[in-house]
Amino acid sequence: MRHGKKVNHLGRKSAHRKALMSNLAIALITHKRINTTLAKAKALRTFIEPLITKAKDNTTHSRRVVFSYLQNKDAITELFGPIAAKVGARPGGYVRVIKTGFRRGDASEMAMIELVDFNDVYQTGKTQQGGSSRRRRRRGGSGSSTTAATTTAAAATTAAATTASEEEE
Repeated sequence: MRHGKKVNHLGRKSAHRKALMSNLAIALITHKRINTTLAKAKALRTFIEPLITKAKDNTTHSRRVVFSYLQNKDAITELFGPIAAKVGARPGGYVRVIKTGFRRGDASEMAMIELVDFNDVYQTGKTQQGGSSRRRRRRGGSGSSTTAATTTAAAATTAAATTASEEEE
C-alpha cells in the first residue's frame, strides 16, 4: 500500500526521476511552455515552483542552490534574469497546467505546462479590463454602462453581418 506517500515516482528510480525533472525544468525555463504527460506536468510543478521562489532573491547562495538542481548555466541566467523580474510581485503559482487531451499512441493524458507571466493571451484581457481585480455580483455603476455599450456594439456588428449575408443570397 502507498498510504501517505505524496511523491509520484513516475515509474523511475530516484536518479532517473531527478534527471527527468531537471531536464523538464530546463526546457520549461528555456521555452516558457512545454507539452508533456499530465503526471509529469504535476510533478514538475512541485519541482520548479520552489526554484522560481529562490530566484526572486538574486544572491550567490540562491544561485548555487538552484544550480545544484538544474546544472545548466543558461537556464540559471534565464531564471534569475527575465523570469525573476516578471514574477517578482507574484506570491506563488508561477506555472499553469492545462490538460490537452489524450495521446494517440498510448492514450496517456497530455498537458501543457507554462509559466503564467509569459502568456500574452491571458494578460491582454487583464489590461483591457482595468479597474479592480475583485469580482462582485450585481453591482451597478460605471462598470455596467461600458459593458452594456460593448454588448450593444457587438450585437449591432452581428446584425449587420447577418443582413449582409442575407442580401448576398
